[in-house]
Order: sequence, then C-alpha cells, then structure tokens
Amino acid sequence: MVGTYSTERPVDNFRSSTNRWLFGSFTGWLTILACAIGVGLIVIAVRWLQNLSASYEITDQRLIVKRGLVMKSIDEIELYRIKDVRVDYSLVNQITDIGTITITSSDRTTGNAQFVLRDIPAARERREGLRKLVDRARRLRGVREMDIDDDEYR
Repeated sequence: MVGTYSTERPVDNFRSSTNRWLFGSFTGWLTILACAIGVGLIVIAVRWLQNLSASYEITDQRLIVKRGLVMKSIDEIELYRIKDVRVDYSLVNQITDIGTITITSSDRTTGNAQFVLRDIPAARERREGLRKLVDRARRLRGVREMDIDDDEYR
C-alpha cells in the first residue's frame, strides 16, 4: 500500500453521528422542534452532509482525516506529535454516548491549533484509546514532550 508504513495497522474508523447529535444535544433538540416550521429539516440535511463528508481513521501511528464529497482531501496527524487529547460532553451527550474530542498537536495539519472532532460516538473510550496510542508512538520513536516556560527567557 503506497503511503503507509509497513508495520502500520488500522485501529479504529468512525464518523460524527448525526442521529446521536439530534437526540444527544440541546442544539439537536432545538433542531427537531424547528422541524415543525420546516427550518429544522434544512439544518438536519446540512449537518448530515457535513458528517457524511468527513471520516476518521486511527492507525497505530497516525490519525487520518478524510474530508469532502466532490473535492476530497486527506490529512494525517502523526500520533507522536499529539500533545493533548481532551473530550467534552454534556449531561445530554452522556445519554447518547457522544462527545467532542479536541486534539492539540505540533503537526502541520493542525498548525499548532486545536483540531476538533464533533459528535463522536464513544468519545470517552476513543480518547483513552488515542491517548494510549500516542504514548506508544512516542516510546517507539524515542520522543519526549517538553514544556518550555517563556518567562524563563525574559
């Protein structure tokens, strides 16, 4: 397979969940109520297309982000470059088991900014699995995370 490491193996594939977003978030509930006046169906269709156009694959070495329906793009974040993985979820999100995963990375794909994955099914479990894979990738490459305080150099 071109472009992959010979020892790389897939660990997880997933997409954002439109159904869980509808029933597991306050915004989703408001959208369902808006269906009564017709606007909600448009919001649901747009959200569904956004979720359909993005998929995520985690291997033991990379997070691969595939986007687009007509014009497609593939971005990769090397796991050893991930600095932090956070998951946020509300009480309503917990009922339908979705959450928002936020990744901070030094990879060029993120541009030293946060990379957000919204409405992810089993977000807490995926975050923990990703954290373990990041630790493993760092150990295999001999990479250590160092925090430098800017105040020390002033």
